[in-house]
Amino acid sequence: QVQLEESGGGLVQAGGSLRLSCAISGEIDRTTCLGWFRKPPGKAREGVATLRKGETHYRNSVQGRFTISYDSAENTLYLQMNNLEPGDSAMYYCAAGRNTSPLAGLNAPGNMEYWGKGILVTISS
Repeated sequence: QVQLEESGGGLVQAGGSLRLSCAISGEIDRTTCLGWFRKPPGKAREGVATLRKGETHYRNSVQGRFTISYDSAENTLYLQMNNLEPGDSAMYYCAAGRNTSPLAGLNAPGNMEYWGKGILVTISS
C-alpha cells in the first residue's frame, strides 16, 4: 500500500510560480512510476508530468514551464511550476503506479494505482 499527500497549492497571479510537494509513504522502488495529474473545472483528469528511474514525460502545454523531481532521501515528489497561466488552474493530484511506464501513465491516468486527495491550484489573470 502507498499513501500520498499533496501540499503547496494556492492562489497565484498569472506569470507566477508554485511548487507542489507530495509526501509518499509505503513501499515504492525505482521501478515505480510517480506522477502529477490535474482535473480542470469541467474537464477530465489529465496527465501533467511523470517520472521513473530518471525518465520524465510532460504534457505539451506545460513543457518548459513545469519540472517534476523526486527526492529519495525525503521520499517526496515535487512539481515546480513556473510562468503559470490561468489554464493551469485545476485540482492537482500526485499518483504512483507499480505497473506502468511514465509515458503510459501520463497518457492514461487510469494506469496509476495510488492517488492523493488532491490540492487546488488557482491562477488569476
